[in-house]
Amino acid sequence: MNMKHLTKFCLMTFVIISIIFFNSCNKNKNDALTTTPPTPNLVFKFKFDSTQVRLDNFGNPATIPAGNAAQTPTNFSISQHYIELANDFDSLGHGKILFTGHTTTAGGGTAAIDYSACTITGDGVVFFTKPLKQITPGSYNWLRVSLAFQNYNIIYKANAIPTTNHTAIGTVASFIGYKTYITSYTINGHTYTPSAATGGPGNHLQGYWGFETDIAGTNYFYDGQAPAGATTVPNPNFANSPVPAGSCVVTGKFVNHGLTTSPLVITGNETSDIVITVSLSINKSFEWKEGGTPDGIYQPEVGDTVQNMGVRGLIPIVN
Repeated sequence: MNMKHLTKFCLMTFVIISIIFFNSCNKNKNDALTTTPPTPNLVFKFKFDSTQVRLDNFGNPATIPAGNAAQTPTNFSISQHYIELANDFDSLGHGKILFTGHTTTAGGGTAAIDYSACTITGDGVVFFTKPLKQITPGSYNWLRVSLAFQNYNIIYKANAIPTTNHTAIGTVASFIGYKTYITSYTINGHTYTPSAATGGPGNHLQGYWGFETDIAGTNYFYDGQAPAGATTVPNPNFANSPVPAGSCVVTGKFVNHGLTTSPLVITGNETSDIVITVSLSINKSFEWKEGGTPDGIYQPEVGDTVQNMGVRGLIPIVN
């Protein structure tokens, strides 16, 4: 190849490389310009608060009834079945429904919460997210959450416990949803079915519970049913918008991070997540009727009977 041809070849090669480089840069620039930004979400996570005010069904501070005793559970986890944003006069189901859990008619009659489809969530863990663009813009004063299942530890007393005060830790599985279809459930890795005395596998009304403990290496289990209507379901907006008895739809008014009343505002133009901390009061939420000497310690063998396992308040905090 003579010098003239070599020069021409080099020039053509340079032009081709330049075109490829220019197109590549253009492509990268266009890709950067067309990248879809992350979709902001409405995010919910639970907080279990042992010191939050203990409320009654109407949102008033509650004391423990005479003849009863109560304690604050530990190692708490929970599942929810329904989430709704509402305003003062929105009746149940007429606000903005964000989530409804799975139900089944396998137990006969009307649909029941399907326990096998429940997701159990711990403290500080996100339990639900929804893109903000899918939620009608507006201002919402109240959050409604239907709670379905709780799992927690309590202190109990039994004469067979080989300690000085005969107390130990047991675990409670409590079903506080309006009605739950249960074939089996797990406590501490052990699987149980509802006993024949409580109706066996099938539909169980609000207040069914199971208790497991270990005494000197032996595993013990028993279950029961709290009285109808005894489970507390706080609703501070009861006067404007009552919820059906036995529903376990707990209601709370939105507050800001400083715990000052402040509605949840969704504009539709958000560029980042809105995080809601659903703070549940578990302040002396496990309550029983004293069957023997009133000593404030749960002791089934002397006739102490479970009365109430409802949470004691809900505060949705907008972060």
